[in-house]
This record gives sequence, C-alpha cells and structure tokens, in this order.
Amino acid sequence: MKQDLSLSIKQKMIMTPRMQQAVKILQMSSQELHETIEQEYNENPTLEFAEPAPDISADTPEKLNAEDIKKLAEFLEGGSTAHHTAASGEGYDFKRLPAPCKDLADNLYEQAGMTFSSEQEHRIADYIIGCIDEKGYLTISAEEIAALTKTELQSVKNILSIIQTFEPAGIGARDLSECLRLQACSLGLYNGLVAVIIDKYLHNLAKNQLKLIAEKENCPIIDVQNAADTIKQFDPKPGAAYGNEEIEHIIPDVTVRKIDDKYIIFVNEYTVPSLRISDLYRNTHSMDKQTKKYVEQRVNSAIWLINSIEQRRQTLYNVASQIVFHQKTFFDKGSSYLRPLSMKTIAEILNIHESTVSRAIANKYMETPHGIIGIRKFFTANVVSKPTGEEVIAIQIKQLIKDFIDNEDITKPLSDQKICDLLKKQGIDISRRTVMKYREQLGYQSSPSRKQYK
Repeated sequence: MKQDLSLSIKQKMIMTPRMQQAVKILQMSSQELHETIEQEYNENPTLEFAEPAPDISADTPEKLNAEDIKKLAEFLEGGSTAHHTAASGEGYDFKRLPAPCKDLADNLYEQAGMTFSSEQEHRIADYIIGCIDEKGYLTISAEEIAALTKTELQSVKNILSIIQTFEPAGIGARDLSECLRLQACSLGLYNGLVAVIIDKYLHNLAKNQLKLIAEKENCPIIDVQNAADTIKQFDPKPGAAYGNEEIEHIIPDVTVRKIDDKYIIFVNEYTVPSLRISDLYRNTHSMDKQTKKYVEQRVNSAIWLINSIEQRRQTLYNVASQIVFHQKTFFDKGSSYLRPLSMKTIAEILNIHESTVSRAIANKYMETPHGIIGIRKFFTANVVSKPTGEEVIAIQIKQLIKDFIDNEDITKPLSDQKICDLLKKQGIDISRRTVMKYREQLGYQSSPSRKQYK
C-alpha cells in the first residue's frame, strides 16, 4: 500500500467567538437578553445605559397634602381605580399579583398544629406529612414509619387516620383506591355501587367496562353509569392543586396592533436597556500603552454587543412583518384561519438562511389581537389540500375533530374510522392513524372509553 501527501484547498466557514455571540443574542428571549446586558454592563466599564434612571427623590414632595393622603389610602386599600402603566408609555398595566398559595406540606403542618396536642403526636404527624408526595400520597408504610420513629404501630395508624381527614380530601392515601375511598367517605357517598366499584372494579372503570361490572354485580347498567359518574368527580391527585411551581409571566417580544385598518409591529424594548459607549473612554490618546490596549478591546467588545442587539431587533422585526403579511387572515379572524407557512419561505424573501429565521423566533412570543402566542406556532406545515385547492393544517383538522366529538351522541360515540369518514366528506383525506394521533393529542379517549349509558 503506497502512502503519499497531497495538498487541497477547501472553503470552510469558521464562526469566530463574536459571530457565536451574535447568534446567541439573536435567539435570546427578552428576559435572557436583559440578563446578558446586565452582565456585560457590570463587566465592561466602557458601557453605560443610554437613558439613566431618573432621580426619584428629586420628584418626591416634601409634604403630602390632604388629596395626596386620600389617594394613597385608596391605593393601599385597593380602592383606586387608576391604571398604573409602564414608564415607557407602551400601555402595559402592572396589577397587584395575588399572594402565592401555601404548598401542600405547609397546609398540612398548619392543620396538624391545630389538631394534635402532645409533642409525641406532633413528631409522628410531622414525619408522616414529610413522607407525603406532591400528589398527596403517602410514600412509606405505617410499619416503616413506626420503625423509623421508634413508635408503636397502632399510634402511627391512629395519627395517620386523623391526617387522612385533613383537607384536601383524599390526602395521605397509599394507593388510588384508598384515595377515592377517603373522598367518598368525606362526602358521605361511600356506599352501594360507589363503594363496590372503588374497592373491586377500578381497573374495569378505567377501561369503561360498565357492562361487565353490571353483569358481575347483577344490577342495571344505568346504576353503574351513575356510580361511575360520581367517582369520576373525585380527584385522583388531591395534592396537585398545591403545586410548588412558580407562575411564569410571559413577556411578549413583539406586539402587533391594528391601527387605522393596518397592523403595526412593535419590537418590545421596554425590558431591554439601551446601551452606548461612555464618553470617558472615547479619547485614548492620553492613556499609556497597556491601558489603551485594554480600553480598545473593551470598546470593540461593547460596539459588537450593541450592533448584535440592533441586528437582533431588525431581524425580529423583518420576520414578524412577513408573518403578519402571510398570516393576515389569522390576525383578522383568529387561530382557525392559520395558513401553512414555512421558515424557508420567509428566509428566501428576506434573503437570509433558514436557520436565522429559526433562531430569531426561538423562545419568543407575539402579542396579537387574539392573545399572546409563541411565534413558532405561526409556522405550520401543509397537511392536506382539499379538492378546491384550499390547504388545511393540523390545527384546523384538530378543531374539526374536537367539534365532532363534542357534539357526538354519548351513547354511540364516534370511532376513529367514523371521524375519518366525516373528514373525507369535507375534502380532508387523512388516515385513521392520524385521526387517532390528533384525538389523543386533544385529550380524548377512544370511543369505547367515551361511551355512556342512559
């Protein structure tokens, strides 16, 4: 085997660190960009905010007159009807948010504190509550608790039975059957077929096998249906209402408003501070060589950041403009009128790469006349074309399926094949498998599971 050396010339795109920074800035949300600007501002002494915060103390009156005191009291008591908007004048109302709810554990500890008296009872109760998961279920057996707390088993069972009477109903259960049983008991409904189904037929109820339950219990199927309807009102995860997740507030990156029959696009910059180069670092002639080099590096870095932010704003505006142009029927009439649109289409019009469009809309939201939605949702693939030439997308097909199921005869629910046939009558030819996928995404069970008896 002969080995030799050869030279070849190839063109290869290499992204410099600054280009990588520009790409990252492009795909940042407003909140992420705000955090990046703050970090760069703290690290780069040549940067300063273009509009420094006003001196609040200078506008504060030395004394409050009677009218001021009255307005202040009304505000503190919630009696003021005035709307307080952002200083930017963009029309965003900042309303008082409700206080965060207590989590499940805090709620149970509070009830335990008002229920138990002795230190020993409190110690066991606290341990039991600590073993209840976020769904409200006890994740450890009474025997294990007794061993770990060095307490008699009967004492643990007694305290657990009391905790299981706490709110929310069903708390402290060790399985689904016990959870539903506790809720039925709290409502005085743990009797008759309700009790029988909870204790013996939950797996059949999950499959909607009501006829089988009626046959085994030798009772009318309508009675089983009524009992099943009662059980379905119970909460299988009673602790979930006390979720510990923080509420996220979506800040739209783009706002589209209709003014004089035209849609006007605003790239929201009220959360993104404007930057400029400080005048202190514009003249480097009097600096020594080392200082001059450091300042020039920082100034260049600052200029690149400012340019990247402006490029992000302009790209986002251009993409949003094309979205409004191509999806005008959505802005006029609502989500049912979304049209097929690809990122490639907009990329070709704007003469940019498709990946640039993808990065520009990543993690970003648009405020529209029909609410705040993720910008990525405007890009939908063509699912099927009707004989008339009209293109239909997934969201429109899902809406049709939803309408079919919501209006079906509950005693004779529509099968996936029947829904498929109904869609074909409207010129939408998709497979039964696709219908099943969309139905499941909408949260509907299969037709046998949806069937009810009267």
